[in-house]
Amino acid sequence: MTGFVNIDKREGLSSTYAVNRLKRLSGTPCGHMGTLDPLASGVLPIGIGNSARLFEYFLNKEKTYLARFRFGVTSRSFDRESELVFGGGVPSAGEIEAILPRFLGEIEQVPPAFSAICVGGKRSYEYARQGKEVPLNAKRVRISSFRLLEQTGADEYLFEIVCGGGTYIRSLARDVAHALGTEGLMASLRRTQSGIFTEETAVELDLLTPENLKEYLIPTEDVLPFPVLEIDDERLYHGLAVSCGCADGRYKLYRGGQFYGLARVESGLARTEKKLC
Repeated sequence: MTGFVNIDKREGLSSTYAVNRLKRLSGTPCGHMGTLDPLASGVLPIGIGNSARLFEYFLNKEKTYLARFRFGVTSRSFDRESELVFGGGVPSAGEIEAILPRFLGEIEQVPPAFSAICVGGKRSYEYARQGKEVPLNAKRVRISSFRLLEQTGADEYLFEIVCGGGTYIRSLARDVAHALGTEGLMASLRRTQSGIFTEETAVELDLLTPENLKEYLIPTEDVLPFPVLEIDDERLYHGLAVSCGCADGRYKLYRGGQFYGLARVESGLARTEKKLC
């Protein structure tokens, strides 16, 4: 079995739990295409079998989130999972909308201490849980769209955020609040889209069984947006480059009419890149 299942992860479950559940249901190695914190819910694409080898392809895919930010309160983790510390005022909708353009495009962002970034051979959250301060370097992330949708409470607002991979929404809550002269945290997070995967086509984990899993399996070739290359020259499948009349780039490779995997063409020569069937 190989392909993708688009899981609608519920709040409270870890991404690892979802992957392990699918591994048991399919009897095949699996891997997620971009983790969601236990606090978050929503779209979690999971690759089954060889499709799990495509993780790096999804790293830079755009993702869409619905996030609720609270103002006048913060925590060490910048969400409601650690002790709340109150301080600062609550901005108006107009004040928030005025500063949102500052966060569009390529921006520098310092990850939260409670994150999985490796520092000295350990995860940053391991130091944070011990109360240790670990300096983290700023990283460049991309925000394509950042919209205030509505006020959802006395100190809370709902935002829609479209961003590139590696963006920390908790850090965005902190930085938006600081730009407004106050404190802030992320109260909730839902991912509604990850690349081609949307919440409309996502399935709840509890609905899956060994018997119905194939009904929700999305073929790998349907996920990949590359042009088709069909080559039956067996030398290609034994590690050799073969001549072809295609432009340079990455292709979905077909062998005998069947999807095989990925190929890359450079200077008129095609080479296999990944076997995915």
